[in-house]
Amino acid sequence: MSGEELAEIIKSDKLPNKDYLVIDVRDDDWIGGNIKGSRNIPSLTFSATVGELVTEVKDIPTIIFHCALSQLRGPKAAQIYERERLSITVTPSDEEGLTFPDQKIYVLRGGFVQFQEQFRHDPALVENWDGATWEIDSLVDDFEFSS
Repeated sequence: MSGEELAEIIKSDKLPNKDYLVIDVRDDDWIGGNIKGSRNIPSLTFSATVGELVTEVKDIPTIIFHCALSQLRGPKAAQIYERERLSITVTPSDEEGLTFPDQKIYVLRGGFVQFQEQFRHDPALVENWDGATWEIDSLVDDFEFSS
C-alpha cells in the first residue's frame, strides 16, 4: 500500500481500530514520530504476542504493517501475522465453529521514513513528530571527520 493510499484511508470516514489498523513494528527507532492512531508492537516481541493480536483484531477488515523502511521488519511481521491467522481458523472461545471474517493485510511501501517525508506537516496523519530526530544534517555537522 502506498503512503497516499494510507493517507486517504486515515482521512476518510473509516475509523481506526474498527475499519483499519496500522501496526508499527519499529523497535527503539519508534521515537521521533508515528502514523496517527497506529499501534506500536516492537518487532523484538511481535512473535510472542501475534496469536493474541490475531484474535484481538480479527474483525478489523484492513491491517497495514510498517517499520522504518518496510524492507524487513514490516514485511516479516505481516508474513508472521498472516501465517498465524491462517493457522487459527476458529476463535478459541467459539464453540459453534465460526471462522474469522475476511481481512486484507498490507505493508506500507517505503515505511515510516517515506510517509513522514511526505506527510509530517499534517497532524491528521503524523503525530509525535520530532524534527530533531530526523535531522541528519545536524548530526553530520556535529561529527568531526579525522584523517
